[in-house]
Amino acid sequence: MKVAVIGATGFVGKNLVNELTSRGHEVVAIARSTEKIENENEKLTKVAVDVLDTEKLAQTLKGADAVVSAFNAGWTNPNLYNDTVIGANAIQKGVKASGVKRYIFIGGAGTLQIDGKQLVDGPDFPAEIYPGASAVRDYFNTLKEETELDWLFFSPAIEMHPGITTGRTGNYRLGKTSPVFNEQGRSILSGEDLAVAIADELENNAHHQEQFTAAY
Repeated sequence: MKVAVIGATGFVGKNLVNELTSRGHEVVAIARSTEKIENENEKLTKVAVDVLDTEKLAQTLKGADAVVSAFNAGWTNPNLYNDTVIGANAIQKGVKASGVKRYIFIGGAGTLQIDGKQLVDGPDFPAEIYPGASAVRDYFNTLKEETELDWLFFSPAIEMHPGITTGRTGNYRLGKTSPVFNEQGRSILSGEDLAVAIADELENNAHHQEQFTAAY
């Protein structure tokens, strides 16, 4: 399988590139600058593309079996909301123009629901990441209207960050629109196992035009 990974230099993107190449898949690693992509693999092609250049992005994506977006406009970006929405929509436009149908967008946990209410609207949601989380939620509402692409919106576990040190276990449980909690009441997953869940989905094609999540 040939998979294009957008945002290949980020925390999530790096794990995706490593997991997919380790499984023998051909990977096109896309980032604004590819210098930070440390993975060296005969199956890996590194391409520098600004996602706002939808024409170049579309050309880069052509021929892939699937596109996975781990795009992040940067949590400290003062224009985080606008840049996230604009970037996500540009990626979707580029994917459609490329002719690739399988598209997985990795969003955030804020769109998951408890008792019918999205986490991003909760009183305890961290203020510092609200602009990015609300932008992702708004983009998800746009993605729901997409009919041409075989899209997926993946929401990570509530606790999914570089500080999770479990590494790659290969284990996880799947959910749809609500968080998956363990026996301790935590929704947690390492970046490595997030990549396992996405790679498994790419190989199994179990979900279509819907939201899903994974956690231990």
